[in-house]
Amino acid sequence: MATVILGVCGSIAAYKAADVASRLVKLGHEVHCVCTPTALQFVTPLTLMTLSRNPVITTFEDETGSWVPVHIDLAQRADVLAIVPASANTMACMAQGFAPNALTSLYLANRAPVLIFPAMNGNMWIHPATQQNAAILAARENHRIIGPAESGMLACGVEGKGRLVDVDTIVQEIVAAL
Repeated sequence: MATVILGVCGSIAAYKAADVASRLVKLGHEVHCVCTPTALQFVTPLTLMTLSRNPVITTFEDETGSWVPVHIDLAQRADVLAIVPASANTMACMAQGFAPNALTSLYLANRAPVLIFPAMNGNMWIHPATQQNAAILAARENHRIIGPAESGMLACGVEGKGRLVDVDTIVQEIVAAL
């Protein structure tokens, strides 16, 4: 089947990436998880590795075993890059071309379709800087931003827009992009 790169960022919604990985593997896809350092505050590499059936890339130090850096190899093999959840920080890095970690470096080397699933505090989402970065990303060829969900109770106790869209929608969007 297809090769899906699942980027996981620092957000309470990161735990849902495990379910996404599991469902994609059950559909027969090859899934590789690449986590930002802050994602590891919310989900463990062992969980993602077990469910994806592949090693998890978290730092450049994970890139051993081949003369081709893993983030470059995965970018070249990707059929789709899905960022689940996408934090405001990672979206800003992507929009401005910054590559401080393995995920953002892979993003810059990637030529496959990019699906961005934001999840953050509602005030962070509506901030003009985040909206500008989202607009930059949405305007790029082969980029789509799906979400955040229109409304709901956020983990921070605030009601509003910012929640990750549901896992069924995420999986459907990834499969449709393939």
